[in-house]
Amino acid sequence: MLTAIVVPIVIATLIGLVVLWPGKSSLVGSQPFGAEGTSLESATITSTSAEGCQEASKSLGDMTDGGLLADAVCARITSGKGEGLVLPVHVPAESMSAADVGDEMRVMYTPAAVTSGTPYVFVDYQRQVPVLALSIVYLVLVVAVAGRKGVLSVLGLVLATAVLMFFMIPALLDLASPMWVTLVGASAMMLLAVYIAHGVSVRTTTALLGTIVGVVITVVLSLWGVGAANLTGATEESALTLAAAVPGLSLRALLTCGMVIAGLGVLNDVTITQASAVWELHAANTSLSRMRLFTGGMRIGRDHIASTVYTLAFAYAGTALPLILAASLIERPVIDTMLSGEIAEEIVRTLVSSIGLVLAIPATTAVAALLCRTTPTGRVDNTDDPDDAHNADNTHDANRR
Repeated sequence: MLTAIVVPIVIATLIGLVVLWPGKSSLVGSQPFGAEGTSLESATITSTSAEGCQEASKSLGDMTDGGLLADAVCARITSGKGEGLVLPVHVPAESMSAADVGDEMRVMYTPAAVTSGTPYVFVDYQRQVPVLALSIVYLVLVVAVAGRKGVLSVLGLVLATAVLMFFMIPALLDLASPMWVTLVGASAMMLLAVYIAHGVSVRTTTALLGTIVGVVITVVLSLWGVGAANLTGATEESALTLAAAVPGLSLRALLTCGMVIAGLGVLNDVTITQASAVWELHAANTSLSRMRLFTGGMRIGRDHIASTVYTLAFAYAGTALPLILAASLIERPVIDTMLSGEIAEEIVRTLVSSIGLVLAIPATTAVAALLCRTTPTGRVDNTDDPDDAHNADNTHDANRR
């Protein structure tokens, strides 16, 4: 029965990938990073003040523009034409607070500005080392704690991210239907992540079906919520920039897609856990009826619901904290602040994702309770340790006796 459901989903996903795959008209990389003649270089901060920098830079001309140097650091250029020189680099006030001696930066070199200001302007900090260090720590801990499944889960994450980067983003910028791109992309990501991390089995397929139910519910609710609440998706500067660069892209449709993708990870988490819980209940007592398996699974599911609902709310609140603070500066009633466009987007996003998650739990539990009694205990999942499967088989045999 599961094969009759999953195989069409896989085929539909593959067809969707082929039909929606972005062509050469995709706008990825269509915007130049800088003006013609400019170049992106590296620099190291030697002082958080620009005083004394100009003595080493006379070969590049007069760089005494007070307006630019008022917010500048002293930096040693480590690439390009000015390599080795110590020069003033203009840094925006909002980025200056993070500047420390020894920090690596990416700077934009503009030859035309040599005689009219500082030719090097701050672009961003270089973060390769700390991000790489955190990634290594994360990978080591995942492998150490989860073993082979940890390695497979990371592989699934990499492939799911590849779907996002190489299919969904280019397809959206190719002006394909945002909703179809999201449905196909979400299906592809879940198929890869779930089956690679947890193996191909009835248990993981049950969780996958529960996830798909949650995704469909989230899509329907997000479409209704965005329309009913008159959300525009144009409350952030990045959205307005995108609208100007890609005129045919619907920000409302993009907002809906974001709601679906944002809840995908936690949705998959609870369905996997819920399916496993039902199977463990069955393994512990194979005489339990499907109804008792369902009610037992739902007792566990209620704990999942109680915890994940505020998990989503806190996650969105933390992400949108600067936005909430900015909106709170305006003198108006609290309810008006909460229902302003920028805050309402986060509230609708939280509610839509939470409803999809809540309804996915009983759906997953029902499918698991229906199917686990038809599958031999101990043979429903791939296991890291052969002894686990052996012990599970022994438990099943003992229960039968």
